Amino acid sequence: QAPSWKNTQTARYHCIINKELLEKFRAECLPEFNQKNSKGATLVVATFVKDHSGFNTEVGKPSNECGNGWGYYDLGLHNELFLLKAKELGLDTLIMGIRDADKIRKMLNIPEEEIIVSVIAVGYAAKEPGKPTKKTVEELAKFY
Repeated sequence: QAPSWKNTQTARYHCIINKELLEKFRAECLPEFNQKNSKGATLVVATFVKDHSGFNTEVGKPSNECGNGWGYYDLGLHNELFLLKAKELGLDTLIMGIRDADKIRKMLNIPEEEIIVSVIAVGYAAKEPGKPTKKTVEELAKFY
């Protein structure tokens, strides 16, 4: 139900639930610290179909200077709702942006028209993470 550019719905999720594939994926596609931080979790690769969101698909050109940036934007909206739903169900998540996209694409046979953005670990946290100090409204917003 997440919004997307002209309802293009370009977000895609590749869910790894097979235990052998999970271990192979962790070992070959994630750096050591992300392997450790995602141990025991299911992994979901978040992608989007390029050249649709933010594009005039009739002529195949970007509608504005952001181009595929709208695909990242839309996927972020989808991912946020994904994370909130997981939390509502009592699950924890970790978004990992440090990963080997080429190895992921090959291992999961992800089509070239999809841009691999992140890997989301879904499971139960081993410990409660600390929360960093958030910036103030004055640091983030300007009012005119």
